[in-house]
Amino acid sequence: MARKKSKPLEASFVLFDVFYEDGSRSSNRRVPSELLGGIDGDDPALDAIQEQDRVIAEKSGRRPLTIKSLVRAGEAEKQAARQAEKASRRN
Repeated sequence: MARKKSKPLEASFVLFDVFYEDGSRSSNRRVPSELLGGIDGDDPALDAIQEQDRVIAEKSGRRPLTIKSLVRAGEAEKQAARQAEKASRRN
């Protein structure tokens, strides 16, 4: 008897790349998926990551960095590729 394929499990986390004011980047930061979606979209992810940064800074004895932007993981590379393609078309 053939075995049935299992259904994919719903991801309980969404990964984000965080860009800070000082130019640093933190990749694959996890945010619970139940916080996202709806009318606010990805805006609640900023609050969740700021809270994570606060806890990390408290444990390390440093002040938390200021977040410049927040992008879903993989989206930054897609945007950079689009910009490079547009620039090559202009030349």
